[in-house]
Amino acid sequence: MMARPLRVLTVTSEAVPFAKTGGLADVAGVLPESLAQLGCEVRGVLPRYRQVDRAKLGLEPIASPELRTFAGKDVTRQFLQTRTAGGVEWYFVDAPEFYDRPNLYTADGKDYPDNFERFAFFCQEVLELIRLIDWKPDIIHCHDWQSGLIPGYLKVPVRTSLIDTGNPFYRGIRTLFTVHNIAYQGLFPKGEFPLTGYDPSHFIPDEFEFYGKVNFMKAGLIFADRLSTVSRRYAEEVQTPEFSRGMEGVLEWRAKDLVGILNGIDVDDWDPKNDPALPAHYGADDLSGKDACRRALLKSQGLEARAGAPVVGMITRLDAQKGLDLVEAAFDRIMDLGVRMIVLGTGAPQYHAMLERMAKAYPRQLALNLRFDPTLARQIEAGADMFLMPSRFEPCGLNQMYSLRYGTVPIVHATGGLVDTITDYSPRTRTGNGFSFDKYTPRALVAAMRRAVRLFADRQRWLALVRTGMRQDFSWQASAQKYVELYRDMLGEES
Repeated sequence: MMARPLRVLTVTSEAVPFAKTGGLADVAGVLPESLAQLGCEVRGVLPRYRQVDRAKLGLEPIASPELRTFAGKDVTRQFLQTRTAGGVEWYFVDAPEFYDRPNLYTADGKDYPDNFERFAFFCQEVLELIRLIDWKPDIIHCHDWQSGLIPGYLKVPVRTSLIDTGNPFYRGIRTLFTVHNIAYQGLFPKGEFPLTGYDPSHFIPDEFEFYGKVNFMKAGLIFADRLSTVSRRYAEEVQTPEFSRGMEGVLEWRAKDLVGILNGIDVDDWDPKNDPALPAHYGADDLSGKDACRRALLKSQGLEARAGAPVVGMITRLDAQKGLDLVEAAFDRIMDLGVRMIVLGTGAPQYHAMLERMAKAYPRQLALNLRFDPTLARQIEAGADMFLMPSRFEPCGLNQMYSLRYGTVPIVHATGGLVDTITDYSPRTRTGNGFSFDKYTPRALVAAMRRAVRLFADRQRWLALVRTGMRQDFSWQASAQKYVELYRDMLGEES
């Protein structure tokens, strides 16, 4: 007997192609499409930010705008809808008072002061939306802290000015809460707790309270039926004090409900054989186009090619997580290896200043691009020989998988999803798909880069390593199937 189609609602604060600040958007945008290909009935919902172009994306209203009262203010809310080519219905909570802003979460490097209101409102309106359209999902898949209140609202019913989750409609809906990055938890002052709709008896360590503050992520971890992270290794790491950011007790308590499922990538979108951003195309069987991409990249970045000098790419959020302290400490030794390095990213001002000093010191070897530029990102993936990811921690990481697909050999710190995807190259057995270092030290980073530069000089072995990476499969198909199996297990059904 054929299993019935699952109804799955994805709740996220960002998703491609609508709104993006990081890897969460890639996952939340592509996973629903992959689930739909496996026969699930999938819908998604996110806020309608300023960057979500209503006309360009064909967003249509579901009903007339309503005036809602929340946090002592009047908020005009409307639900909008569109459908992707992959058959996924996407809904948008359109509330200009909360979401019509230049950036999704922050301004001038600081969180919006009303982020509690913005995402408490979002969580409640998501639940109102599904009741309004009379579409009851089997599973609500919540992504990261911005959706963290939803499992609580379903587990412990609440009545607010916006919703009443004691309504029989909500009974039986299961929730999965996925941690993409436990470093971002949605922490807010105790005084904002009444905006959840709960009375003070729920502000306790077993529910929403976290060292005197309200914690959206903790609510998701406590109340969701099941939990997941975005790689097997990260699921282990978040149960330890070193990585958990104070959540190790909760995650140890819920260990039997926690699973790590490695993210995939969209192999149709990320394909050097037909990527429109590239000056030339190529595949594992013919790498001549990659050489053309390399030459074009060096020229566009104002760097002179030198025989035997590999090109190293680094595309990153400029944040303490990303290993920039290692890069700073090791930079002179990295430049001594003779590499040409191209960096793309934005983030904390101190890292902008740090990289600008480095670029000034090594103008012939370092090209710096302090901006968000998706076209250049693809050109770096294709034109570089190596890709550097020295992250202090990395829940999953996507760029190392993009790099493998584009024939660019990753050099990574062995943590999180980087462990699950990159196997250190062994010159003795000629196995592996990249270079990794275990100790988070400048010395270990330089040693890994030195090994990579040494192998780069052996053209035959280097190309064999490149082709090994290009032929690996990190598509979403296998990962999506694991999610389907998890959903059915949550419902007590066989796959």
